[in-house]
Amino acid sequence: RVPDLVDVWFDSGAMPYAQWHFPFENKEIFAQNYPADFIAEGVDQTRGWFYTLHALGSLIKESVEEELKQAGLWDASGMKAAGDQAGVAYKTVVSNGLVLDKNGNKMSKRLGNVVNPFETIEKYGADATRWYLITNASPWDNLKFDLAGIQEVQRKFFGTLYNTYQFFVLYANVDGFAFKEAYIPLAERPEIDRWILSSLNTLIKNASAAMDDYEPTAAGRLIEEFVDEHLSNWYVRLCRRRFWKGEYEGDKIAAYQTLYECLETLIRLMAPISPFFSDAVFQRLNAVTGRIDAASVHHAAYPKANEAAIDASLEERMQLAQDVSSLVLSIRKKVNIKVRQPLQKVLIPVLNPEMKLQLERVEDLIKAEVNVKELTYITDTEGVINKKIKANFKVLGAKLGAQMKEAAALIGQFTQHQIAELEKAGEISIQLSASAYSLQLNEVEIVAEDIPGWSVASKGSLTVALDITLSDALKKEGDAREFINRVQNIRKEQGFELTDRIFVQVAQHEVLMPSINEFKDYICAEILADSIEFMPALEAGVDVEINDILLKVNVIKK
Repeated sequence: RVPDLVDVWFDSGAMPYAQWHFPFENKEIFAQNYPADFIAEGVDQTRGWFYTLHALGSLIKESVEEELKQAGLWDASGMKAAGDQAGVAYKTVVSNGLVLDKNGNKMSKRLGNVVNPFETIEKYGADATRWYLITNASPWDNLKFDLAGIQEVQRKFFGTLYNTYQFFVLYANVDGFAFKEAYIPLAERPEIDRWILSSLNTLIKNASAAMDDYEPTAAGRLIEEFVDEHLSNWYVRLCRRRFWKGEYEGDKIAAYQTLYECLETLIRLMAPISPFFSDAVFQRLNAVTGRIDAASVHHAAYPKANEAAIDASLEERMQLAQDVSSLVLSIRKKVNIKVRQPLQKVLIPVLNPEMKLQLERVEDLIKAEVNVKELTYITDTEGVINKKIKANFKVLGAKLGAQMKEAAALIGQFTQHQIAELEKAGEISIQLSASAYSLQLNEVEIVAEDIPGWSVASKGSLTVALDITLSDALKKEGDAREFINRVQNIRKEQGFELTDRIFVQVAQHEVLMPSINEFKDYICAEILADSIEFMPALEAGVDVEINDILLKVNVIKK
């Protein structure tokens, strides 16, 4: 602090020079750091600090240039490249919005709606609070602060990521994985590994670009989407068996290397927003593998995208597989058929040969994810799937105005052939009284109707029909899968190790015995059982419910 001030705003505007005592000393440091990359303050500083920094910078522009030239720093420092804006005090401005209460009201002690930040951080953690603040709204927007939002971040993002980390650690410890094996080339890994690593590098590319453009909100949301939709709910779930089945060789090592790389890269990528969580996970991973020579994640290099690992076509067809699976699973939920219950067939109308080829390449993944026996592709839905169409008034109304009513009536009269043509081409011409109009696919809403024995769902131009008929054979397999689930739950509740072998006693039941007998070998392989024995009566054991039938099961560790 100084005893005499010309003006408080003059002093604030002089900050870029005064902080280095320029031009009296530290000229080289000043040349390396001026102008500032960005400045952040509230919108009320537009006529305050934001203005005075530029005003003073413009006023002394020529003096600054002269001082640097005399010091021989004008060219060598790179200042000349920025010299055209030497009077500009900062390159980017971020004007912060206000933090309001959850109802959008300004916080005040009078209203009693103030949230104590220190209590919030103490209860929910600094990282969850920071992540919520950054990802819930862009810095320049007002934020409606709701503690429920922090809880959701804890559960949905940090909880999901930590569960993925724990899953990895659980099996890596069993197999002794420490990333000591030679790095398996991408070309030699399964397609699912190549896909997640391609998606990871696309994430690095897009999130880094967002950060470079002062868009931390976009970067955080991209990371959230990757963790939830790609890593946890797709890659780990589809690859779970690779970690606990089979010998410790090729395919299993590739799975470990892939998941480790995803975790290690993610925590470095999210470290600026989540410094404590990231550092804790980084140190635990790196303590075992020693892959990065750094004491902290904040000493490690920020991830750089490997362009050679990015395969846009692979990401596109995997997204198609995810979309198909999501629709089928939504149908299962609607008709109340569990995923453990196998179903026979999914019918998918394909719009072009390329779409069919893309689906065929991920067919096995889809069948495994939604638990169906077969996918069937059709090119003509007429007579198979009936669709209804209506205008998207919000989108189309803004374009057609007074002609909207006429267009909506025409669209409502579309035949199944016209709907199919629109889905296939993405557009179709309609004749309005004033002129012809090229109707786009995003300007309408198309829904598919259920057909007897099938249930249908759509998303944009993608439609799936699920055969929901249950044959006796499918019911038996469903019973077997439910039995596996109940035994696995018993193993977990009784604290068995992953590798513990067991034998199982089951009370005889006329309905379930045929199902368990028919799939006995499959069941034993899944639950690590040496035998399954049916008993006339059981005193010991646990009562479990399988498709509304009560069954007593006794699981004994070998």
